[in-house]
Amino acid sequence: MRLQSKFINFFKLIFPSTRWEWGVFLIFLIVYGVLGAYIALNYRVIFDSRIPWDAYFSFDNKAIVMTGGSFERHPLSYYFFNWIRELALFISDGKMDSTFRLTLAWLSNIMISACILQIFKYLKNIIRLPLVISLLIIVFFGAFSTNILLSFTPENFTYTLFLLTLYNHYAASKLQKQEKIPAVALALAGISIGGLTITNIIKVFIPLPFEKGIFKSWKSFFNAAFRVVFTVICFILLYLNRINFKYENIFSKTSQQYEKFSNVNSTPLWDMILSFFFGGNILFPGLIIRDKNNMKGFEYKALFMDVYTSWVPYIFIAAVLILVLWSYYKNFKNSLVQILMISFLIDIIIHCVMRFGLHTSYIYGGHFVYVYPLLLGWLFHSYKSQPKIISSLAATLSILFFYLLINNSIRMGEFFEFLNKYYQ
Repeated sequence: MRLQSKFINFFKLIFPSTRWEWGVFLIFLIVYGVLGAYIALNYRVIFDSRIPWDAYFSFDNKAIVMTGGSFERHPLSYYFFNWIRELALFISDGKMDSTFRLTLAWLSNIMISACILQIFKYLKNIIRLPLVISLLIIVFFGAFSTNILLSFTPENFTYTLFLLTLYNHYAASKLQKQEKIPAVALALAGISIGGLTITNIIKVFIPLPFEKGIFKSWKSFFNAAFRVVFTVICFILLYLNRINFKYENIFSKTSQQYEKFSNVNSTPLWDMILSFFFGGNILFPGLIIRDKNNMKGFEYKALFMDVYTSWVPYIFIAAVLILVLWSYYKNFKNSLVQILMISFLIDIIIHCVMRFGLHTSYIYGGHFVYVYPLLLGWLFHSYKSQPKIISSLAATLSILFFYLLINNSIRMGEFFEFLNKYYQ
């Protein structure tokens, strides 16, 4: 009976279990699905066997689908995308045609819609916000540029975003019940999340220091240490098996990748941080077209994000960041908020301090954009007994949402102009 109960709870965690949860999931599935289906059936940009990378916004669609990405950054994604590719080929009768692209787009759509469902569940079940506030935050989050793009893009970020939101919801529910995260669950999270992007494995361990009594007894501390060591050993063995135990390749390849993606000085540092890292994953900036080639003689056009050229987007991003920092200040003693902010800080260090991929950090939103709606949710929660402030916050978020929706709709129109011109 205990095993059966765990199985039922697991399905309730992942899948919709109430009328409103089904409504949220299906609405986003339909909206994103229409967008992705139209792109997949009418344009070849989602998957073109001649274009391995950068067709739009530096996503590596073809390379990821075929290989899972470089082993030093995405150590176990090779196996995962083998399943994705074979499923898409099975549905398309072995052809990499519009049906193949449609399958890839719908798998991405399901993941992002499921991610939004997890955010909604967290707002409703963990923070316990009123329904109307949860829905407002959800539609705001759903209009983020990261979610729009990943809803039809077969990439590591697409699946990472879902896994991170699922794990955060799961860990938060465990901590609220004053329960420990089981070793098997921790290992599965480490293998899946870290296997898709290696730096994210750190985020799997962040909730452990916040478990009840972990530093009050040696037994609890060693239990947590055992779970960490068990997870790390499982991950390392699978990683080494992936590269035939040639571990020296990890260091040389990692060094090459860091040099390649960290030495771009064409844009001021502050502007890359605001326009790309904090901004581009929420609010589309301007778009620019560049000439690219696949290193085998095929030339093509690629679309990238530019920095903001008006003061209004900077004000928008500043307003969002102020709300996030306000939430952190008001909920500083809340362990679940600390988990979210520490996780966010890891990405800030990697991209803004170490400058890894900062010039295209808008594509890394799948690693951290889920933090924004959850921290906004905690901000509303901190004023639950003050209806006037709640109303003011709701009005502010509504204004931000309408600007976000208008801006991102216009930019997606420009994206379709690009597709009509170069990818029909």
